[in-house]
Amino acid sequence: MLKVAVLVSGGGTNLQAIIDAMDNGTITNAKIEVVISNNPNAYALERAKKHNIKALCISPKSYENRAAFNADFLEKLNEYKVDLVVLAGFLVVIPPEMIAQYRNRIINIHPSLIPSFCGTGFYGLKVHEGALSRGVKVTGATVHFVDEGTDTGPIILQKAVAVEEDDTPEILQRRVMEQAEWKIMPQAIDLIANGRVKVEDGKVKILPKADH
Repeated sequence: MLKVAVLVSGGGTNLQAIIDAMDNGTITNAKIEVVISNNPNAYALERAKKHNIKALCISPKSYENRAAFNADFLEKLNEYKVDLVVLAGFLVVIPPEMIAQYRNRIINIHPSLIPSFCGTGFYGLKVHEGALSRGVKVTGATVHFVDEGTDTGPIILQKAVAVEEDDTPEILQRRVMEQAEWKIMPQAIDLIANGRVKVEDGKVKILPKADH
């Protein structure tokens, strides 16, 4: 059974998609051990509590400096002995010590088809604003492992979403969530939970389903 920690900063719609996928059997062989947020007002914490999942807030504002926060955050995470860390709209930079300790065990969802509209400055609604200002016809979402770069880790899954003529950033954001993010994040967790993801030479290989 894959033990998962989900890290969130806001409403937790991707967290909800993961919880629903576990409930309906889309994700097998995995359970959420803990949900951690940097934001005490994150609705995601309420979502976790409603499903009897341990919910914690660890805010950088409670620490005198970022190094103290990073050390405590890693220590708290380690207490849960998780196999996979899922960043589901987590707006805090993951410290290098944590990336090193959880190498190829931290995954993130990015609301574009990486390498488009990713890296520093592209997050949340800004990604969709960038896509619309560039006039792209297709966007989407990417699930990738987290490394020391920004959105540069090995790509696990991607799903394309069409851009419509009269899209606003908000409308496009919603479509990307519904058609891509809420589908490929659970799918990636299920693949990892069932031993079907292998990283070789910086690229992800999806292994065939084992015959039982």
